[in-house]
Amino acid sequence: MEEAFNCSRVNWGKTVILGVEMHNTPLAINTYFLLRGRTVTGCFFGGLKAKSDIPILAQKYLHKEINLDGFITHEVNFQDINKAFDLLLEGKSLRCIIWMD
Repeated sequence: MEEAFNCSRVNWGKTVILGVEMHNTPLAINTYFLLRGRTVTGCFFGGLKAKSDIPILAQKYLHKEINLDGFITHEVNFQDINKAFDLLLEGKSLRCIIWMD
């Protein structure tokens, strides 16, 4: 993130940070660059507004306008929830459905 900021244009460069940095390390930037016009902004979930956007996305999914099924890589029963977390941490799962039977 620091490298992206440092590579931004002097006087009007803008760095956009998406998501959360993996190791929770703070972003250390020289405030002089901020005073010279560079900016840093960020967003979670691509700027999604849950209250208004999720109902729209759900309708689009139900009407087959967007395909989300391709993102589901595993399905497990609730008893195997730890297996789902292990798959995620090992990088073997993108999204896992947990059945609550």
